[in-house]
Amino acid sequence: MTTRSPMHQQIDTLPALIRAIVQPFDAAARSALDFETCTSVKRIYLVGCGDSHHAPVGAELAFNQLTGVPTQALSSLPFSRYTAGFLPATGPKTNLVIGVSVSGRVSRTIEALEMANQAGATTVALTGNPGGPFGQAAAHVFETAVPPLPDELAGMTVPGIRSYLASQIALLLAALRIGEVRGALTTRAADAERAQLAELADIMEETIRVCEPVADALAERWRGATQFEFVGSGPLYGVAMFSAAKVLEASGDPALAQETEEWSHLQYFTAEAGIPTILLSANDFDADRMAEVARAAASIGRPLALVSTEDAGEIRQYVGDLLPIPRALPERYASVVYSIPGELLAAARAASVGSAYFCNFEGGRSVDWADGASAIYDSHRITALKR
Repeated sequence: MTTRSPMHQQIDTLPALIRAIVQPFDAAARSALDFETCTSVKRIYLVGCGDSHHAPVGAELAFNQLTGVPTQALSSLPFSRYTAGFLPATGPKTNLVIGVSVSGRVSRTIEALEMANQAGATTVALTGNPGGPFGQAAAHVFETAVPPLPDELAGMTVPGIRSYLASQIALLLAALRIGEVRGALTTRAADAERAQLAELADIMEETIRVCEPVADALAERWRGATQFEFVGSGPLYGVAMFSAAKVLEASGDPALAQETEEWSHLQYFTAEAGIPTILLSANDFDADRMAEVARAAASIGRPLALVSTEDAGEIRQYVGDLLPIPRALPERYASVVYSIPGELLAAARAASVGSAYFCNFEGGRSVDWADGASAIYDSHRITALKR
């Protein structure tokens, strides 16, 4: 593309952002998650809304692998209204609820922490606004403020990508902190994992370079598309949700995320064959099933693209276009890098069709969002556990 859109320009800043935040966020993780919290916990819940839910879904596997503690990622409303009242009665400090809200103002995630407090859980607010009502609702605060953008990019209203990356890195560092304190990881092993997180910046730079031309070409080829689907499982279901969110925020196109197995039960029967379908696979836990889904999608005429490494095995024979991840990495960290192709595709789609981000906040939508019907910042909050 001859002119880089504001969204493209922010994507370009992501590798430098990782390099800037890994060390301070590691220190923040150590401060927010003290020895008693880490050693007492028997169950971890990761809660948030929108991108702040997608990041926890992407981090759930890392928590399960690195902490040795069963972990579940839930959207804030299902947690506050349907889960908090039924937390296991395993004793003081045994349930840990880590809420994610970049703005620190989202009503439903504030409510989630308030209900977790009532249920006797230990609460941590992972937020870029530690002094906001969300931070005030938590027992501990994990601050995730990101460095400011260069002056030429400051003040632009762009679909959130920097904040999502910050939440991802913070969650992964939280998992490493808990795992190290509990002895699930030696200090040497934990430090090696932290170094691997920092090295993701180099892989992201490479990914942007090799995927952007493919994303631009797909956006042009799919110019007549009226909807999009992203398919993944495990951490990459989180990326599928995030990628779909970026498309609908950037261009206003209907975009759906579906879990790999569920796609074969549901979207397989969609009458419209021409829906661009983007498959995401780390070629690990779900590789065999994703190959079957790719074959099924190809058999019904879906235009397909795959986000994976070059050696994606059987899946590749059914998919013509590859948005390549240049290096293999553990699936628990895949969400950090695999989100790049969806961001690039969303940015290219919006630029190709000339769409304003967030529908230019027209048609009854509000720039602040809270003033409109969505009411994400001033929604009514319950004050007692539902049982």
